[in-house]
Amino acid sequence: MPEPEDASRPRGPFQAAPIGWVRSPYQRRFGTPQQAAAFDSEIDASLELDPAQIPEAALADLVGIERIWVLSWLHRGGGWGPTVRPPREPRTPRGLFATRSPDRPNAIGLSAVRLVRIEGCILHVRGIDLIDGTPILDLKPYVPYADAFPNSKAGWIDEIPFEAPQIARSPGKPSPR
Repeated sequence: MPEPEDASRPRGPFQAAPIGWVRSPYQRRFGTPQQAAAFDSEIDASLELDPAQIPEAALADLVGIERIWVLSWLHRGGGWGPTVRPPREPRTPRGLFATRSPDRPNAIGLSAVRLVRIEGCILHVRGIDLIDGTPILDLKPYVPYADAFPNSKAGWIDEIPFEAPQIARSPGKPSPR
């Protein structure tokens, strides 16, 4: 017998509106870096916030913060399934939530980027792994004492050598399931 719906568990749908958009050299999923911050990419990009929604005062005190989290809507994602084949060898199917696949039930992206400078409502960043035009949902400071757990275990990911090659996806096709 199904349990009665619990009013303390909102079911949605929920609404979110972009506060800005990514400007990057990447035009499609194929060729866009995966976990760019892990490779300390020197590719310049910008986060162009909508000044009609986000006043410059909202960016006060970001000076001196080296990295920020970018929460985005992965608008060019494919469908999703319960398992994916990550792009690093071996191509073993893995449970979706044990991966960072962009193809998810809610296409929310999380990227840690290096903040280079701020000009008005434009944040210049490096280490982007997002496609040009990606909607930005929110920004948060990366705080090392709260966000870094260097001794944490990463399960199956720890078994793959960092240098293991990545298999490029075919243009326009989601990761194999």
